[in-house]
Formats: sequence, structure tokens, C-alpha cells
Amino acid sequence: MATTLSNLDALDLYDVRSELSEDELMVQESVARFVDDQAIPLMRDAFEKHYFPMELVKPVAELGLFGSTLQGYDCAGLNSICYGLICQELERGDSGLRSFVSVQSSLVMYPIYTYGSEEQKSRWLPALAKGEAIGCFGLTEPHGGSDPANMKTHAKRDGSDWVLNGAKMWITNSPIADVAVVWAMTDEGIRGFIIEKDTPGFATQEIENKFSLRASVTGAIFLDNVHVPEENVLPGVVGLKGPLSCLTQARYGITWGVIGAAQACLESALNFAADRVLFDKPLTHTQTIQIRLADMSRRITTAQLLSLRLGKLKDAGNMKPSQVSLAKWNNCRAAIDIARDARDILGGSGISAEYVPIRHMLNLESVITYEGTETVHQLSVGRELTGVNAFG
Repeated sequence: MATTLSNLDALDLYDVRSELSEDELMVQESVARFVDDQAIPLMRDAFEKHYFPMELVKPVAELGLFGSTLQGYDCAGLNSICYGLICQELERGDSGLRSFVSVQSSLVMYPIYTYGSEEQKSRWLPALAKGEAIGCFGLTEPHGGSDPANMKTHAKRDGSDWVLNGAKMWITNSPIADVAVVWAMTDEGIRGFIIEKDTPGFATQEIENKFSLRASVTGAIFLDNVHVPEENVLPGVVGLKGPLSCLTQARYGITWGVIGAAQACLESALNFAADRVLFDKPLTHTQTIQIRLADMSRRITTAQLLSLRLGKLKDAGNMKPSQVSLAKWNNCRAAIDIARDARDILGGSGISAEYVPIRHMLNLESVITYEGTETVHQLSVGRELTGVNAFG
């Protein structure tokens, strides 16, 4: 990492690392080494050829990164700051890698752990933690994702079973998943169902031709009279609280993850500007470039401090969804602006996959959209401030 004249880390100008415990630093450093040594060398090819590098699943599991904050069931039991740092380092490699871990941890393992029966936990959590099973989360539907209460997928009782019909769209990992946590409307309200991939009537289809998150597998889920036994229904929650609480967990990780993408872009811009000589001087010697680099640092620093405070609130049990919305909104906007500006600083080289800003820039178009668009999070904060629900 580059250092400043005063020996500050150019990617951590407020020395946020000094606020971390020894355990938190150890987690960050171990994940950073994995990303540098094993993930980054694969990501350009994975992005260009549109596939997820499955060979990373085993080392990710061995590092304890799946369900890292859960207690027991072969999970690491780390705190929320550690999980945030994991997301930050993974997304420094690629948003697709962080998305894979985020879905497995926050959207599949978390609801089973929080709302599942002991039998469901014992069956699925160790396998998911070890990477022996891959999960996906079925909430978003083809007609839209920002209004989950308008869910069309439904489940009806049929004796001791439930019968599900409907479709889900933009589902990370669905074509490669062994199990899906699918949310459906019932006469009782929204319920969560654990569906194994070989269940009759359950089908997936990969979404092709993406220009974002290309190192991630995204697909649709189709449910055609899928029979699910009662023991596969999450017993601990009814209503929107179930899926929304999962999204809150995932959004928390995203607030940290995009910092890693932004840091990768700033580092690329710094290195390029130092080496690029125009009009007899390096780009770093010009006021315009220094101002733009300084603005990137300002945005990254603000994002780091927001996420660190959010993590402390989460570990204290005091984190509110509107606080997550504020950080997701701010940090995603900061990261995508940094990626775009870094791409511009690189000039013609900025559109080459040889440099990371274009890849991060394209990925962040998805990250700023999923788990709640920027507008949704702005309205969430607005509702908190005014007490008035202006959605719709």
C-alpha cells in the first residue's frame, strides 16, 4: 500500500486500523493475503469470461468466512467488525466474490440460524460453513424488487406439505446452489421455505449477457407446484420481518465491501498518476489530479468511519435499519464515483481490464442497485427523520 509523506497509509488516511483489536487486525490481514495471493489473480479472467471461480470456495471456507458471525455449527463466531473487514477485503478483489460470501452468510445461513428449527440448523449450517453446500436467497421477483410486500410467489397448504408457485429474478448463485431459502406469500403472511435443488418443479436459469458482476453467477428461480414438507418451513418468523432482517445483515456487509472496491481504484489511480508523464511532469504533480485524488480519499475516509461506527452499534445490539440505509447509500455512492473518476484519470488505459477501475465501476452499478436502490435508502432515512412513509 502507498504511504504519504507523514507515513500515513494513503488508503487509510485516518488510521482506522488503529481502532481495530488484535483479532480484527488478524482477520483483515489473513483475508487480505488470501485476496492478494489467490483471488485477484483469477478475477480478471473470471470477469472477462463471465464465471465464478469455484476453486475459491474451499479456501474461503477454510478461512471461516462463511457465516463468520454465527455461533456454533462450525462457524467462526466473529464480531460484526470482523465481518465488515472480511467484506472489505473480498470486494477489494471483486464485488462478485464478496457477493458470493455475503449471500451464503447473510441471506442463507443467517435466516436458518435465526429463524430455523434445530434440525434445519444442524443439517444445513455446518455444510454451508464448510462450503460443502452452496445457498441462494429467493426474494426479488421479475416485476420488481423494491416492494417485497407485493410478492406474487405464493404457497398454499396441501395436507402436511406446502405447494409453491411463482418466480424469482436476479438471484445470486441460484444456478449453482444446492439449497434455496425462498420467501413466499401464504394465508398467514410471508414465510420462508428451504428448498433443495432437486425438488420436482424447482428450476433455475442463468442470466447471460451481464455487463456487471460478471464474476458472479446470477439467475432466475421458477417454482411450478413445488411441494415442500412442513419441516422445511422456517418456523421462527412470519411476515416481512424475515426477509427484511436478512437484507439488513447483507446491507451492513455491503457498506464495508464497497470501501474495498474504492480503495483498489484509488490505489490504481495513485500508481498510474505517479508513473504517467505528460507535459514533462507526472500527473501527480498537477493540482487537478491532486484535488481529484484528495476527494477520493475524503470519500473513502468518510465511508470507513461510517462503517466502523455502524459495526460498533451492531455489536452493541443498537443498530437500526435506517442507519444501515444511510451507510449503504453514502458508501455505494462514494465508491461508484471514485471508480468512475479513477477510470477517467487512467485515460485510454481506464477502459482496459489490465487496470481494475473499469471492472469495479461496472460491478458497482449492480451493488448500488441491489439490496435496496439509492432512492429506497434515501427514503428510508427520510422516513426516519420525518416519521412519514413516502414510499410509493
